[in-house]
Amino acid sequence: MPNDTTQQPPRARIGLALSSGSARGWAHIGVLRALRDAGIEPDIVVGSSIGALVGAAYLCDQIDALEAGVNKLTWWDIVRFMDIQLRKGGFIEGQKLMDFLAQYVHDRPIETLGKPFAAVATDLATGQEIWLQHGSLSEAIRAAIALPGLFTPVRMNVRWVVDGGLVNPVPVSVCRALGADAVIAVNLNGDIAGRHLVARKQRSAEQRQILKEYPIVAKLLAQMPEAMQTRANSLLAGNGKTNNTPGLFDVLAGSINIMQDRITRSRMAGDPPDIVIAPKLAHIGLMEFDRAKEAIEEGRACVAAALDPLRACIAGAKSKA
Repeated sequence: MPNDTTQQPPRARIGLALSSGSARGWAHIGVLRALRDAGIEPDIVVGSSIGALVGAAYLCDQIDALEAGVNKLTWWDIVRFMDIQLRKGGFIEGQKLMDFLAQYVHDRPIETLGKPFAAVATDLATGQEIWLQHGSLSEAIRAAIALPGLFTPVRMNVRWVVDGGLVNPVPVSVCRALGADAVIAVNLNGDIAGRHLVARKQRSAEQRQILKEYPIVAKLLAQMPEAMQTRANSLLAGNGKTNNTPGLFDVLAGSINIMQDRITRSRMAGDPPDIVIAPKLAHIGLMEFDRAKEAIEEGRACVAAALDPLRACIAGAKSKA
């Protein structure tokens, strides 16, 4: 009886592009958990900004631990992570935050992760998009999350590197370059433009009080002449009488949201993913990392709603092998 030499066609390689999004990025945890529960395992993981962080934790087999850790965060924890400095190109040094994240993203050579991974960053001098695929995983993550104006840039060899969301917020193109046949994009920037100031008006009285006592404000004011401090406090916190004038951080967050929304639209129009998962999280502010539970649940829910299209997309993708 002749041997059956029929071979199954090679499975399509799945790429997962995890977007930037600051505190909204905890939704990536829910997405990854829900994909895993559905039996969908990406072969290639690429992340921009916080997407790089969560993607790295996933490949380090720490996604469950990361979920447990961020679900315990309080607003005061976030404040304590903010190691303020004023002379290095950003308000926040970032070392305390990296010390916290080291529990979940263990430093190791990126090449040892077992699957292709890239963290997207930006060359501050040239605007060049950088794909960090080799060397220290921790250094790559710190560079990828260096949001301009907040976190200090990272020195890598001869260049200063900042957040990848400036140039490629949803790195579909990187997934394809690394060999993905089908790309699932998680876009956290689709509904954010113009929404930050609406969310600002809905903050609780307790959180407004915490923001008022935020260490950045106190340290900035301490550097100013006394005559300027009252005016500066008003600019930072917003007009307390009418609640209509946005403060410095509201303007910064709103500007970043607009920028990332527009860049995302442009990049995805030129290189569209095969399927998009788009959690609706515009109500979560730039630094509200303590709201992990609702972000994670929204990520899960979006995958659950898209399971049939996801499976159809993967089944229909043709392998390049």
